[in-house]
Amino acid sequence: MTDIDRLAITSMRVLSAEAIQKAKSGHPGMAIGSAPMAYTLWKNMKHDPADPEWIGRDRFVLSAGHASMLLYSLMHIFGYPVSMDDIKEFRQLDAKTAGHPEYGHIPGIEATTGPLGQGFAMAVGMAMAERHMAARFNKEGYPVINNYTYTLMGDGCMMEGVANEAASLAGTLGLGRLIALYDSNRITIEGSTDLAFTEDVGARFKALGWQVLEVASGEDTEAVEKAITEAKAEEHRPSLIIVHTNIAEGTPKQGSASSHGSPLGEENIAAYKKSLSWEYPEFTVPDEVRAHMAKLCEGFAAQHRAHDELMEGYKAAYPELYAELMAWVNGELKLDDNDPALWEFDDSAKLATRKTSEMMLTRLTAAIPNLIGGSADLGPSNLTYMKAFSDYSADNYAGRNIHFGIREFAMAAVSNGIALYGGLKPYCATFLVFVDYMKPALRLSALMGLNVIYVMTHDSIGVGEDGPTHQPIEQLDMLRATPNTFVFRPADARETAASYLAALKLKAPAVLALSRQNLPQIPGTGRDAMRGGYVLSDCEGAPEVILMASGSEVETVMKAKEILAGRGISVRVVSMPCMELFERQSELYRERVLPRSCRARVACEALGGMSWYKYLGFEGKLVSMKGFGASAPAGKLFDKFGFTPENVAQTALCALKK
Repeated sequence: MTDIDRLAITSMRVLSAEAIQKAKSGHPGMAIGSAPMAYTLWKNMKHDPADPEWIGRDRFVLSAGHASMLLYSLMHIFGYPVSMDDIKEFRQLDAKTAGHPEYGHIPGIEATTGPLGQGFAMAVGMAMAERHMAARFNKEGYPVINNYTYTLMGDGCMMEGVANEAASLAGTLGLGRLIALYDSNRITIEGSTDLAFTEDVGARFKALGWQVLEVASGEDTEAVEKAITEAKAEEHRPSLIIVHTNIAEGTPKQGSASSHGSPLGEENIAAYKKSLSWEYPEFTVPDEVRAHMAKLCEGFAAQHRAHDELMEGYKAAYPELYAELMAWVNGELKLDDNDPALWEFDDSAKLATRKTSEMMLTRLTAAIPNLIGGSADLGPSNLTYMKAFSDYSADNYAGRNIHFGIREFAMAAVSNGIALYGGLKPYCATFLVFVDYMKPALRLSALMGLNVIYVMTHDSIGVGEDGPTHQPIEQLDMLRATPNTFVFRPADARETAASYLAALKLKAPAVLALSRQNLPQIPGTGRDAMRGGYVLSDCEGAPEVILMASGSEVETVMKAKEILAGRGISVRVVSMPCMELFERQSELYRERVLPRSCRARVACEALGGMSWYKYLGFEGKLVSMKGFGASAPAGKLFDKFGFTPENVAQTALCALKK
């Protein structure tokens, strides 16, 4: 390690300690202990602080997001748009430097990584995306997509199941351009990792198909650099570099659990600075470090220029491919909502919405060549396999069908990584009830505003014989309660088409809850479903009662209307395939659909249904599940639990009496 490198690393360490102390909260231990390896990696990465979103850059994901000051100190000294004032505002209201790295706050932060392990899984997704894009666009002499994905993990990441799921998939897929650095400092909040974690991590990753390298001391930057070089030379396996470090290295709290998640304290920082002979004022990066970093950045800029020249040659040699690549990267969606072919279905056919989803995916693949995805081993049930395209594998990265295996959590997190890489539109699929296994990653989709499409079939007690373990009840309400998440539950084929067309335009995740059982095509459905909620069937004059439903229960309330009409009651039926889209409509439109003057309202949904109360108010009635389901044919379950036109009509009569 040269003197100037040592001074740069010390600058990062002191800056981290000072910012955390000023904030009176934070995680100094790993930020200090990991500084040498992180600095060494960033010196050797392909990136350009002057253009953080440059297409040719390597990706870096801090999976151990609590060590955020490590990332902010790196970004500051390397010249990313993180000022010293930003450092001083660490963890404060409206600061760019949040307590954990937040995607979109600062150019150069590749992912929001809070819960441990997910950042690693997203890095796997980025590495998968890189291989697919390279297979699609690279030509001999023009490796225009040619980056590495790096992630920095801690002991906590290694304990999380999602990391093991993702590591298993990465090994199976032979992602040679994925390199994980593991800061093994053997300390967690409660104490030594030996309390709960004594496994041989290296042996586990070798068994998962990874190359495993080891560095005895994180202070040995030459050894770290050598390991990175060796990892890059391995083309057919992802690489794990286990780097042994001391938490809060060199401080009076070195090796202590208290340094993990608490400031070091003024006295300890003073003692630490004294041991380093650090005599600079607070929040100072020495001038010689800044000059050194400026010189390094010249090299980064030269790499960027070389890639730009490569792209210009590629543009001249392959103009059509270049134009397509730019369209993918810029997120251009060549999808015409008015294309009649997208809306054509047999009105006489009874089809499960999972089947009409399959039909839509087939139609969309032609218009969206960068659509990629798959299922957690439920493709034949979810009907999400794109039959016209091959499988993504270690032997065929050009494939568009991903077999995620029975790894729901990793599937969702990997899909986030694919979306974050840029250029691809990912979808993933499983049964709706299993969203419980993947909710943390879906939540990060929403936080980051990623347009991941979640195809969730078997959407109610209509699952039938598989029984209550497989019949979702509370899941839809949970998803509707998640901010920036759009939940679609279409009633028929045309509403399924509308759901896909609306979902693909969002800057947010979309969940498509789809039926297992066959449903009829309902007259009047169509483009209006893209507004989230609409009047499907009306009456003359003002309605006495409004019946509302989503999905399979729209048919039920339509039949209930006929019963009530036979008794001289004027009824409006409102289909609500997506509450979140309906809430985006104007107040005038929402009032027209659900006039306040009509207080006799009934909602029907074969799930928990709590999210309907905002439309029902105190006087409305809800026909929904009050407990778990049962194992029986779907039709018998709907009868048993009251999802019949007769029960809905009777419930409406009770609402009118009030």
